[in-house]
Amino acid sequence: MAKIAIGIDIGGTGIKGALVNIKKGELASERLRVETPPGGRPDDIAEVVRELITALDPNRVAGAIGICFPAVVQHGVTKSAANVSKEWIGLDADKLFTGVIGKPVHLINDADAAGVAEMKFGVGRKFKGLVMVTTLGTGIGTAMFIDGQLVPNTELGHIEIDGVDYETKAAFSAKERENLDWRQWAARLQTYYSKLENLFTPDLFVVGGGVSKEHEDFLPLLRLQTAIVPAKLKNTAGIIGAALVASKLSK
Repeated sequence: MAKIAIGIDIGGTGIKGALVNIKKGELASERLRVETPPGGRPDDIAEVVRELITALDPNRVAGAIGICFPAVVQHGVTKSAANVSKEWIGLDADKLFTGVIGKPVHLINDADAAGVAEMKFGVGRKFKGLVMVTTLGTGIGTAMFIDGQLVPNTELGHIEIDGVDYETKAAFSAKERENLDWRQWAARLQTYYSKLENLFTPDLFVVGGGVSKEHEDFLPLLRLQTAIVPAKLKNTAGIIGAALVASKLSK
């Protein structure tokens, strides 16, 4: 397994990427970010990703390319689409990106990628039991692990509470959109995490996404039976996890 791989993290507003040292679980280059093309259509995103990879790896030293994406991903096919074009639904995205980029590309759900990285190199390392890694951003991503093994595509950010898809109420984007203060937003997170707690009785919650660097403003406001901790890798987790998964699949 090559030591250097490329990780790309596609989101509803931005696309981020870097070279990754998959042995150490850390970025091996500057992290680059570009805007997600308006409408989030497949061909447009694929072209932006191609340009980003060219900028990151002009000498083509990376052994694998992994992309994490806000959708259920089953055998390289995107089965859903959150905050991007509905044209992704049912698309063989592995085939699309491989054709545009000219090297094999592997897709994984964005929260699953972040969780894989956090369990391998972050706070979940060597943790036994049921761990739920959640990412708070444009939406809510979730990844579930049992004794370190991923249960893919759980997508529990979309769980219905009080008749609504609750990521529309509790994602960090909702805090910004509605101009909520930390306490108001924490009340919604309390509702969300309590629901997960009642359904799954996890041993640990891990909270990732860019807002996790401000965890002292909201995690102490939560009252849960389950331990809840900030992610170590923060918003680099998706990039690292995508690169790691792609490297394993490319062996």
